Amino acid sequence: MHVILKHLFTPETMTASQVRKALKQQSDPVRAIHSLRFFKTGKGEYGEGDKFIGATMPSLRQLAKDFILLKLRHIENLLHSKVHEERMLALLILMFQFNLAKKHNDTNQQKHIYNYYLSQVDHINNWDLVDVTCRDIIGGFLLNKPKKQKDILIRLSKSDHLWEKRIAIVCTWQFIREYQFDYTLRISKILLNDEHDLIHKAVGWMLREIGKKDLQTLMQFLQQHYKKMPRTMLRYAIEKLDEDTRQDFLKGRA
Repeated sequence: MHVILKHLFTPETMTASQVRKALKQQSDPVRAIHSLRFFKTGKGEYGEGDKFIGATMPSLRQLAKDFILLKLRHIENLLHSKVHEERMLALLILMFQFNLAKKHNDTNQQKHIYNYYLSQVDHINNWDLVDVTCRDIIGGFLLNKPKKQKDILIRLSKSDHLWEKRIAIVCTWQFIREYQFDYTLRISKILLNDEHDLIHKAVGWMLREIGKKDLQTLMQFLQQHYKKMPRTMLRYAIEKLDEDTRQDFLKGRA
């Protein structure tokens, strides 16, 4: 199916309806029911009202590659869908387009996708949508930019918008890969007192990533802040430390 798509659809003939038709073939009603629970779609939960068809991430990634040349108006049609997998597919296409532009040093296209992504945060409204795509698009765009541009992450981290805050911390994964820890640490401090479990997990995850690159930097941060860190954030941050050290932090003896 995927090979055929590449031959059938040119950029001029690719449409959101064609994408939906291909995506529908990947649906799994049993998986969809499981996803409703997994992504907290109940009343009052962070994913309230989200709809699923049960497509897998590997199939979504393959479809995104097949439809990488999809025009922005059709991507937006998918991104504004109530169906979770359609939004994920739209974001994956954007991510692949961004990485293709980066490969060819097309700075204008990279900037365009970056700005568009930030304008659509209301539709990037679950943790997986954020985590899979913001590291490449937001982190990738800002990685070697000057402080003036990177400081947008500080603004996002102080937002009242859950997904803006998660984007701010998770996208710094790209910086951590290059041993640039400053923004991760600054944003982690800002989010220490955040009330949402999804932020606790994201901050702890990024701190853990720092520890993989530079254990001393992680330990210094923990020594200064662990007593104020939410339990979940601390557990995520210390997950790769030895058992005795983990217990010392958890019991307040570090």
